Amino acid sequence: MSYSKQTQVFAGMSIHDKMLCMTYPLFEHEFESEAKIEPKRVIRPRDMPAACVVSFFREVIDKVVEQKQARLLVPNRWEDGPHPIYEIEHLGQRLAFYHPGVGAPLAAALLEEAIAFGCRKYVAVGGAGVLEKGIEVGRLILVTAAVRDEGTSHHYLPPAREVPADPAAVQTLESLLLRKGLPYLKAKTWTTDAPYRETPALVAARRAEGCLAVEMESAAMLAVAQYRGVPLGQVLYAGDDLSGEAWDARGWQTRHEIRESLFWLAAEAALSL
Repeated sequence: MSYSKQTQVFAGMSIHDKMLCMTYPLFEHEFESEAKIEPKRVIRPRDMPAACVVSFFREVIDKVVEQKQARLLVPNRWEDGPHPIYEIEHLGQRLAFYHPGVGAPLAAALLEEAIAFGCRKYVAVGGAGVLEKGIEVGRLILVTAAVRDEGTSHHYLPPAREVPADPAAVQTLESLLLRKGLPYLKAKTWTTDAPYRETPALVAARRAEGCLAVEMESAAMLAVAQYRGVPLGQVLYAGDDLSGEAWDARGWQTRHEIRESLFWLAAEAALSL
């Protein structure tokens, strides 16, 4: 990196953050510069709904597509297959929805494309591991921030330990949860690229800093949304349990009723943003 470019990147950073940038390539980024493949330059905007649900529940998406006769807006084929964006009418308004794949890089890239296509406000729903004993399967967790223990978010925002959720999105979701009388927890989540390296020491450390959940995408999606200037909120449901000495899967992916109800909760929240 040239001296002039380093000066731009380092402007306003603490000494610690400057040292990080000089040491690790992950932190060498120019946040004011356009990328070579800038989404708005390579993607043609479409006639898209403003509100969009990002659902990690593939079977729920398939059911909604079939039962509501969803309209295909964008096929959006990637090397691993299609990642279509659909539209239905809900509560008298247009609503888009799609599956974001698995993992921070893909979820971030698909969000980038949805934004470039024209969706402007987002609510994401998914499952997550829990870090604190006693959180039952299915308990809803309203995400307030995500600890950035993945790589993607660092390409969008300067070095920081966590990225906050959009305040307006959090307020909208919390108001809806309260109005519906749904019990929930409000907390940070831990986003990691390495689910098979969630050691007991790391689980304890993340729990100590306020994380109740662990997943693979939140920090990246929140960073993309912040960078692109769109609101994004997220609700997770408690799945597998990492709080004890041994991991407990708890059959969390079979909770179809919870997963479907979360989709429609997200739909109403996205339309209210």
